[in-house]
Amino acid sequence: MDRKEFIKTCGLACLGVGTLGVLLQSCVGAKTTTASAVISGDELIIPLTDFEVMKNKEKSYKKYLIIENEKLSYPIYIYRFSENDYSAVLMQCTHQGAELTAYGEKLVCSAHGSEFDNRGQVQTYPANKNLRNFPVTVERYQIKISLK
Repeated sequence: MDRKEFIKTCGLACLGVGTLGVLLQSCVGAKTTTASAVISGDELIIPLTDFEVMKNKEKSYKKYLIIENEKLSYPIYIYRFSENDYSAVLMQCTHQGAELTAYGEKLVCSAHGSEFDNRGQVQTYPANKNLRNFPVTVERYQIKISLK
């Protein structure tokens, strides 16, 4: 292969990879699990519709949401077990305070590898304390999380 053909081939490969990256980002954005919520008094309020996903006129539900608000120092992970059963935990590792990353049904600390389940229970050390839990109630098409 001569130099001109090599440059042409590499250029086309780079263009293809760049286009693929843009297409994949748009797919990921459609299934986002991050939402913002309103704080009213000492409660975080999330519409139940934030968990809904419509596909081909059929309703399904996200398993979890990561809730952010400028008044929160760390996001809150809300996991949906059923229509009226949710857990809410602070995404702050109990080992050294790093922010956790959600991977479906578990939360992982990228700093030292601690893992927690969807109810905030320690699964893998070095963390030895469970995550902070918040009481959750469901009423009038809303999820209310007590921040007390």
